[in-house]
Amino acid sequence: ERAKTKVSVLSGGERNRVLLAKVFSKPANLLVLDEPTNDLDIETLELLEELIADFKETVLLICHDRTFLNNIVSSTLVFADNGEIKEIIGGYDEWLAERNIKIEEEKAKQVNEKNEVNVEKTKQNQKKLSYNEKRELEAIPAKIDELEKQINEIKIKLADPFFYKTGENPHLLQAKADELEEKMLELFERQEILEAKA
Repeated sequence: ERAKTKVSVLSGGERNRVLLAKVFSKPANLLVLDEPTNDLDIETLELLEELIADFKETVLLICHDRTFLNNIVSSTLVFADNGEIKEIIGGYDEWLAERNIKIEEEKAKQVNEKNEVNVEKTKQNQKKLSYNEKRELEAIPAKIDELEKQINEIKIKLADPFFYKTGENPHLLQAKADELEEKMLELFERQEILEAKA
């Protein structure tokens, strides 16, 4: 009685099962299936997987069921970014992995290009030392030595207990030492800037 029921009164899933039974009952060397998993129960889905896996000829399958695709397909046709159709060996997961690799490669390429542009800009922005800057750089070590010598002299004076009996103000002497140290730091910074430019 069930077998004699008209297709027109069947549900969507039942119609799909009848259609798939009809398709797989006839000999064919090519099957084109568009969303064959729609409205199918799990049992029929598993049976469909088995039928397609056992099918010796070519099956072109359009489907949104990723698990189904991963279980049965041997290659996947996908639209590439430039609109071309590209073949990937394996299912949806393989395509996803390849796509992610390409995205990472593209990002790395963009970062490298950006770094190259920045290096080029830096090279263009860098100018060689002028004659005056070269002379300034050459003179800095001697100036630093002279400042260190003056600072050491002040420190020796301040460390001498007899200095405090002379009546000189130690605070003024310490302020001068601080000022000399500040100048020395400025010279070190200037030296670094000129060396980097050179």
